Amino acid sequence: MAPITKLEAVIQCKCPRCRQGNIFSGKMYSFSFKGQITNEYCPHCNLRFEREPGFFYVAMFISYAMNVAEMISASVATYVLGLPLVYDNLWYYVGILLLTVFICSPFNYRYSRVILLHWLTPGLGYIPGSGDDPANFIKSA
Repeated sequence: MAPITKLEAVIQCKCPRCRQGNIFSGKMYSFSFKGQITNEYCPHCNLRFEREPGFFYVAMFISYAMNVAEMISASVATYVLGLPLVYDNLWYYVGILLLTVFICSPFNYRYSRVILLHWLTPGLGYIPGSGDDPANFIKSA
């Protein structure tokens, strides 16, 4: 199998080391919370995703930045589509922003962790062929 690019690995939520194992156990939008569970180890190369205790707390800051960008985009789109920014329409804007945050929360949860693993974790990069031989699993910290 040909290796996938880093961008494809990020979009598909694949392991940053082998780019083959899934970071999450289920689908992004599902009616159960089991789809939003991060695997503890990569099923292909045995990489431990949570590098240290509390590692994914940093993902909250990434998710916050994503939320701010989405709320600004939703506000500008609402204004451009014809809802004037006046005091009478304040609650419409609040409702649209809350709906945007609610709809985008599964996306933000997943991709804040993926961004953290792929781009913001020093020393964690792609190693071609990692995990191909189960007897030679790369031990992760």
